[in-house]
Amino acid sequence: MQSQITREEAVNLLKTYNKEPFHILHGLTVEGVMRWYAKELGYGDEEDFWGICGLLHDIDFELYPEQHCIKAPELLKEGGVGDDMIHAICSHGYGICCDVEPVHEMEKVLFAADELTGLIGAAARMRPSKSTKDMEVSSLKKKFKDKKFAAGCSRDIIRTGAERLGWELDELFAKTIEAMRSCEDYVNAEMEQE
Repeated sequence: MQSQITREEAVNLLKTYNKEPFHILHGLTVEGVMRWYAKELGYGDEEDFWGICGLLHDIDFELYPEQHCIKAPELLKEGGVGDDMIHAICSHGYGICCDVEPVHEMEKVLFAADELTGLIGAAARMRPSKSTKDMEVSSLKKKFKDKKFAAGCSRDIIRTGAERLGWELDELFAKTIEAMRSCEDYVNAEMEQE
């Protein structure tokens, strides 16, 4: 899997359709998480593909929330994105807003990690440090069990994502926290320039 567009082109494409800082922050975070996972799981030569999929996964969400993952192929094609990347990006909405099933390990990681990064990010903002760097799996598990905390983050999607990967929830939590730690400083620096 090779990316058909450069990271710079992908950032420009993301910002064409997303103006809200939260959506840009989320795209950058999922990009960093996906790059970490690519290296961690032995797909280092596909790091750009994984990362750009993470960056662009919600390209249509800000302007077309009711058509999420339905409008994306059109926007991505116009931006020069190839069919394999479009499939991978849309697969994160499987069973929620589209019928593109995550098949490749990268697609399964995107499906699982996307929703979880939201929960971890919300939990980090509640910490005195405002960071993932001192977050433990045990504290995330407490937030996960509290249905009122970050109620918009679907626990069912996170559980399904872990199952698709063949992982226990604790493993998904630990890896995704570590992945978010790996890109936290970079994402914060990028957002300061916004």
